[in-house]
Amino acid sequence: MSNVDTTNNQLFSPVEMMAEAEKFALSKAKKTSSMTLGLAVMAGAFIGLAFVFYITVTTGSAAAGWGLSRLVGGIVFSMGLILIVLCGGELFTSSVLSSISWANQQISFKKMISLWAKVYVGNFIGAMFMLFLISAAGLYLLNNGQWGLNALNIAQHKIHHTPVQAFALGVLCNLLVCLAIWMTFSSANALTKALLMVLPVSMFVSSGFEHSVANMFMVPLGIYIQNFASDQFWQQVAADPQQFSDLTIPTFLMANLLPVTLGNILGGAVLVGLANWCIFRRPQLKAASVSPITQSLNLEPTKETDMLSHLTVKDVTNTQPFTLTADISVPKAIDMMVEQNLSGAPVCDVQGHLVGFFSTFDVMKELWYQDYQPIKGTKVVDLMKRDVVAVNVDDHLVDIVEYLCIDKDQLYPTTPMGIATSTTTMSLEERVKALKASKPRILPVLQDDLFIGIITRESIMAELRNVYDDALEPEVSRLEVV
Repeated sequence: MSNVDTTNNQLFSPVEMMAEAEKFALSKAKKTSSMTLGLAVMAGAFIGLAFVFYITVTTGSAAAGWGLSRLVGGIVFSMGLILIVLCGGELFTSSVLSSISWANQQISFKKMISLWAKVYVGNFIGAMFMLFLISAAGLYLLNNGQWGLNALNIAQHKIHHTPVQAFALGVLCNLLVCLAIWMTFSSANALTKALLMVLPVSMFVSSGFEHSVANMFMVPLGIYIQNFASDQFWQQVAADPQQFSDLTIPTFLMANLLPVTLGNILGGAVLVGLANWCIFRRPQLKAASVSPITQSLNLEPTKETDMLSHLTVKDVTNTQPFTLTADISVPKAIDMMVEQNLSGAPVCDVQGHLVGFFSTFDVMKELWYQDYQPIKGTKVVDLMKRDVVAVNVDDHLVDIVEYLCIDKDQLYPTTPMGIATSTTTMSLEERVKALKASKPRILPVLQDDLFIGIITRESIMAELRNVYDDALEPEVSRLEVV
């Protein structure tokens, strides 16, 4: 019997990949600061190692041709991203995908920027740590110093872009890096994930696109060699340190790192993260299409009832109801509703807007349709109703009662012109008792378009119970007189 988990070979659809991306983005925000920093240091070191690999395989490869040499260098550089994905490192250029969680209103803008800053700092520390080890090992002396000369030429090339070029190269780079990460959401298999990342990474490296974290290692490596390489090294490569005198920290920061970082943010956070969010998730997270019953059903003016005319929805509203958020998984939502003994619940965003209504009825229909084999990763947002009937906090209670139990079209069947479409000998009382109205048991309550609570049939009935007591008082008084 095989011990291989064949379920890992499953490929997810683009919609399911979006759900995986949301989990990926939110998981970054849930880590502690110390864990984030530690994983970021690790990722910075991995990218440094990948660039060491790139320099090694491209040194002395002129005979192989410019394009082929860079292709091989790009393939080996993909080791860095593979290590990060499979070992769980935090890389700044992929952490910008947390913009998805911000768009979903799961984290604040301040939280997102704070996360990016921690990862950025951690990546820099990791890159500097790897720079220290590589320098201490004297790798720049390999191949009679040609390794170090190759590193110098690469570093110098990176600081000679114009700001616009550096920004554009940063956009293109992280577009490919984040697409590589995005493709890994299509599979749960580690080998598949690794292979999917090779070509996008190879393209950005071989095409000379600019990666801020890689540059944190590469350019400082060139600066180190230019300032601290031995005379033996310069003699071996037949070069002068002054040829690379433009390799300075201020030049690196202003001509490369700053514009490249901004480009990386645009390429990853916007062109990949938010673009996919707008396609797959934004249409589902728009505010619910709310139909206030007193407007959509054209109810007649409130009946003048001494005992009820003063009551409004506000008198029976539960202002602390159980609610769901759109990103909760369906199994978790079901567990929460069962625990609360509920068959349905409003779905709200963090700003208090009603975005839908989720019920066990919707779940049952979906299960039947899927032959009781639910799609993995299904969330509340995938099943909830977006056309929601709601009430206003100032609506009269008698109007709500009429809505819940009376169907005017059944009671008075007429054409739009007011002509009766059927005749009956039944009395009004008999017709009312024969009505069958399918109306929701739970109604969201809105105030100034914000969700503030719910009313239920049970809460309305508890208030209507008082009618019986009020109706009995005159009769009791008459009995006492007799």
